Amino acid sequence: MTLNTTDFHLPYNSELIPIAKKMRQNPTPAEKKLWQFLRTFPVRVLRQRPIDHFIVDFYCASLKLVIEVDGESHYTEQGKIYDRERSSILEGYGLKIMRFTNEQVLHDFEGVCQELLNLIPPNPP
Repeated sequence: MTLNTTDFHLPYNSELIPIAKKMRQNPTPAEKKLWQFLRTFPVRVLRQRPIDHFIVDFYCASLKLVIEVDGESHYTEQGKIYDRERSSILEGYGLKIMRFTNEQVLHDFEGVCQELLNLIPPNPP
């Protein structure tokens, strides 16, 4: 099966649902701020979405887009290695990964929002 078929579904680990629900109830300040914008995004975005054995911060199926908001743990050597492996797996499903730092979301919010809006095609799916 190729990724372009309409019946393609990303692997979904239902065991991650309780963890994802807890994460939705306790967002970081940057995730909370970005979610306020993404709730009004021209295409549907889900937050704390299980994909494979990961939980991504935000996921837009129609754009095949994962949006990650990275805090301090992502800048350790171990965090960088984990993020590279994780991104590689997710990209293997045909997903695009966009990463923003907490600082970008909190201090350059308009720039982050504009970057995301630039991904919307003229006639959104």
